[in-house]
Amino acid sequence: MAEEAGPKKTRVQSVLFMCNFNAVRSLAAEAVARHYFGKSTYVQSAGVRSGEPADPFMVAALDEIGINASKHRPRTLLELEEWEGLNFDLIITLSPEAHHAALEVTRTNAVDVEYWPTPDPTLMQEASREQRLDAYRDVRDGLITRIKTRLNS
Repeated sequence: MAEEAGPKKTRVQSVLFMCNFNAVRSLAAEAVARHYFGKSTYVQSAGVRSGEPADPFMVAALDEIGINASKHRPRTLLELEEWEGLNFDLIITLSPEAHHAALEVTRTNAVDVEYWPTPDPTLMQEASREQRLDAYRDVRDGLITRIKTRLNS
C-alpha cells in the first residue's frame, strides 16, 4: 500500500517548555501539559538561569484548577541536558531569552523550536494580591488553550 505524498504532521511525543528561571511560565506549561497529555507525551521544563524557587502565585493559580505543582523543583537547561540529554521532538520557548538559548543548543539537532511570547506575571509587583493572581491566571489559561491546541494535533 503506497503512502500519501506530502508533509504529514506527526504527533508530538516529547516536549520541553523553556523560560528564564523555570519558576513561573515553563513550570505552568509543564504542569498543564502533564495534566492533559502526560500519559501520551513526555513533558519536561527548564530555565535558562537558576536561582528562583517555584513561584507561589503560579502554584496557587494551578491549584485552583486541580493541578498540583507544589513539588516542582526548578532546573536549568544545562542541568536537564546533563541528566537526560535534550532529545525532544518539540521545544516551546516562552520568553525571548529562552528562545535564543533554545536556538543555540539545537543548531545541530533536528528539533522543532516554537516561540510562544508569554507575559511575565511577576512584573505586577505593585498591584494588589488579587490583581497579581489574575495576571498568573491569565498566563495559566493562555497556556492551557495553546497547549491543548498544539498537542492535540
